[in-house]
Amino acid sequence: MTSAANTLSGDNYQSLYQDFRWHVPATFNIAEVCCSRWADDPSRIAIHYEDESGHASTLTYAALHAQANRLANVLSGLGVQRGDRVAIILPQRPETAIAHIACYRLGAVAMPLSILFGPEALEYRLQNSEAGVAIVDGAGYANLASVRATCPALRKVIAVHADAGEALDWHAEIARADDQFTPVGTAASDPAVLIYTSGTTGAPKGALIPHSAIIGNLTGFVASQNWFPLPGDVFWSPADWAWTGGLMDALLPTLYFGMPIVGYRGRFSADTAFYLLEKYGVTNTFLFPTALKMMMKAYPSPRERYSLKLRAIMSAGEAVGDAVFNWCRTALDVVPNEMFGQTEMNYIVGNSAQKWPAKPGSMGRPYPGHRVAVIDDDGNPVAPGEVGEVALHRTDIHGTPDPIFFIGYWKNPEATRNKFTGDWCRTGDLALMDEDGYLWYQGRADDMFKAAGYRIGPSEIENCLVKHPAVANVAVVPKPDAERGNIVKAFVVLTADTPRNAERDTALIAELQAHVRGKLAPYEYPKEIEFIDELPMTTTGKIQRRVLRLMEEDKAKKSG
Repeated sequence: MTSAANTLSGDNYQSLYQDFRWHVPATFNIAEVCCSRWADDPSRIAIHYEDESGHASTLTYAALHAQANRLANVLSGLGVQRGDRVAIILPQRPETAIAHIACYRLGAVAMPLSILFGPEALEYRLQNSEAGVAIVDGAGYANLASVRATCPALRKVIAVHADAGEALDWHAEIARADDQFTPVGTAASDPAVLIYTSGTTGAPKGALIPHSAIIGNLTGFVASQNWFPLPGDVFWSPADWAWTGGLMDALLPTLYFGMPIVGYRGRFSADTAFYLLEKYGVTNTFLFPTALKMMMKAYPSPRERYSLKLRAIMSAGEAVGDAVFNWCRTALDVVPNEMFGQTEMNYIVGNSAQKWPAKPGSMGRPYPGHRVAVIDDDGNPVAPGEVGEVALHRTDIHGTPDPIFFIGYWKNPEATRNKFTGDWCRTGDLALMDEDGYLWYQGRADDMFKAAGYRIGPSEIENCLVKHPAVANVAVVPKPDAERGNIVKAFVVLTADTPRNAERDTALIAELQAHVRGKLAPYEYPKEIEFIDELPMTTTGKIQRRVLRLMEEDKAKKSG
């Protein structure tokens, strides 16, 4: 960091970053800090729950503690021991939190899996992890049942609200179990969670996360949520609790502070988002840029219709861009705090609008406790303004081990070794760092491409296009071209009210091309635009540009 950062108005960053010290106890368990210590207050609410049918309920910390104890006794009776993997195939619902707390109290490893996973995705993860028990509801049961015979380690299935045949019934098992349980003592470095990465290249890898990771998340969580918690804070995020973004950026840190979180079981929409924000008086949220774009397009002036208490927005997964940034600031009266991290080391870079100035479009600065650099292929930090790979050092600036790190990839020591260059853990994401220590996202290393000799990243072009009123979302990829190597191609999702016909589409393509050409470098405008109903997305809300890129490469091979 340079002294130039101190010249920015209202900037407390340097003192926060330089003075911070990690304090990680030798013995530590997520269940204790996220549930047990709050259970003595019978009125303290942990979860407000609602589903698409309108059914709503609340779960107190006392009830969460008692039911997790009951489930821990059930799992113990099924032979689950310290270090055993328990698959949790559940959406946002109270039983998901209960299952996690029960696993941690047992010293077992919780393995969250999305209900959106098809049979093959489930089969791979269950086989690879050798999970002994799976907990599932009706949304995931059919897919699980179809692969159970090929997962020999899977001894028992517990079903929540599902016609489950041979499976154990959650409610019946919980009802007859004892609500007292003596927790297994765990070290801070013991494994707590096994989360499989999305596998954009090669097979998905299971990242084994220790109990201490929740401590490593806290500086970023508190800062990005404008010093959460304040009295009366309520958290909500559509991020699936089966993924790092939902589990480590929403559910667990909210529970760590003994505050309420809203769980909603249903499909995301802009209408649903504003309904939940208003009904539950949500003050703090994590919203993917894709979600914010949908909300921005649906409700340019949401406060004219909704009464909101929102005071902090964290966003991650893609670059926010200044169009969304400015809408949040003007329409919601909240400066969004962009954040960057990944499953293996989460919540390492970001903003905190109350403590240091946000630069629209920037990922922010390294959060206190995290030593971050932009490095070259040899692991050396590059000069300010140069593009390199974002990396995190094993220790903070004081030489203390950073508790955010994953333990390693499950049964894949080679991949674990390849993740590091010396003491730097590589993210696979490209950025540049300016003189003030702010990072500017340049895309995934495998999203960058060259066209006519120019190096191009998709995020700047996408951000420019989404500012056009007809564009709801967009993905930019290279299209192979014999003369230039590649040309820039944009896949555009139009807003629902954009008129469509052949003549209008032709005119709109020219209009969008001119829109970009007038704002960016001449070589960045999309020489080809294709309108598409929806973009391929991961279950965590990231655009799968790789799918579109491979599609274009396949077309080129067939036409060539």
